[in-house]
Amino acid sequence: MARRSRRQQYDVPVVVSAPVMVESLDQEGRGVAHVAGKAIFIDGALPTEKVTYQITRSKDQYAFAKVVDVLEPSNLRVTPSCQYFGYCGGCKLQHLDFVGQVAVKQRLLENAIEHIGKAKPVNLLPPLFGPTWGYRHKARLSVKYVAKKARVLVGFNEKGTRFVADMQHCQVLVPAVSALIAPLQILIAQLSLRDKIPQLEVAVGEPVAPHQGDHIVLIFRVMAALLPADEALLIAFADLHRVTIWTQTKGPETVKPFYPLDSAALHYRLPEFDLTYPFKPNEFTQVNPQINQVMIRRAMQLLQPQAGERIADFFCGIGNFTLPIARSGASVFGYEGLAPLVDRAVESARLNGLVHHTSFAVADLFKMTAAALTALGRFDQWLIDPPRDGAFDLVKAIDENNAPNKIVYVSCNPSTLARDIDLLVNEKGYQLSAAGVINMFPHTAHVESIALFTRVVS
Repeated sequence: MARRSRRQQYDVPVVVSAPVMVESLDQEGRGVAHVAGKAIFIDGALPTEKVTYQITRSKDQYAFAKVVDVLEPSNLRVTPSCQYFGYCGGCKLQHLDFVGQVAVKQRLLENAIEHIGKAKPVNLLPPLFGPTWGYRHKARLSVKYVAKKARVLVGFNEKGTRFVADMQHCQVLVPAVSALIAPLQILIAQLSLRDKIPQLEVAVGEPVAPHQGDHIVLIFRVMAALLPADEALLIAFADLHRVTIWTQTKGPETVKPFYPLDSAALHYRLPEFDLTYPFKPNEFTQVNPQINQVMIRRAMQLLQPQAGERIADFFCGIGNFTLPIARSGASVFGYEGLAPLVDRAVESARLNGLVHHTSFAVADLFKMTAAALTALGRFDQWLIDPPRDGAFDLVKAIDENNAPNKIVYVSCNPSTLARDIDLLVNEKGYQLSAAGVINMFPHTAHVESIALFTRVVS
């Protein structure tokens, strides 16, 4: 099937609108305006700007559009640093000043809490933010062999499409990884299965030894067997660029090291708590290690764990929060739905001498009931760090028999957090004591946040 142009993808005439004022940004980073009661979501527009736009898709109550001209720019509009911005779909907010990005995310969180959660935090926490470039230590890059041009594309998808962006570097990736994009394109073009590698995952750990560079692992998704010549090319690439190569042939269980087989494990550290975490390249870890450190510090400040307390860490992953809590002397119980992550958490607890303060178990937290929750025992406090779907069944299961005194909730989706806030505040007897944003993904519309709930005793 021939690739269609952007204009051909939509069955609408090319019409430029009359000027409109942009009111806000939505959760996808699009400007929001209203025309005759109809919401228009305008890609590339910023709040307070007067713009013209072109409709790309229209429904009865709303329409999607792209900006044509910015007639009155916002004083927060800046020139994007990356030459691929607007074409590559990896970033959506490079045209907005960094301080403005954080403010917009805080506003999105507040609006979600107010309108979906029907609540208001007693305190707004200062936003957490850090490095704006070169922060991304994990990424999944698409790969496409373009036969007509006899070349390979490696990068994020184009904005709004499944096509792979033609890019040579990426400023949000760790610089050493960004520098690999062009060499990877050349390498894959030389492989016999160049058209059978749909994606490439990147994971970066801390240096294995002092004065060494970051430990970089590349996972090649291969849909056919590697020939000896392919293996030789991969080995030469790994040696030249000092990276480790893994392969994946089918599901996650097929991810395995390829070369060098004796490479040290990836790891990251939390120096404030004297903790080291080994992890496999396909296991979930935060993409932004600098922000991860300050996020954990904030969680500890909100929890204030004490020796002798019994604390639950739900959706604990590899123990990112569990082990810092355990350093306080509290007994921490980590629950996670994926058995490999639980195994890694147990390994990290042993490595860091925290076996006697931690316990881990596999649990389907999306099917939690009041009876099952009560069977876990009473906890003084909870920490919750769910995926984008939130923790609705878990908080719904709270009753008088199992309710903790305090809950710290780390969220990567303000909508599901707000939904759970509604339940906790308006049904379960908790006060939303504090909330604030964590800018884990600069230049994107992704909103990470943290909230504190305290139980109201009648």
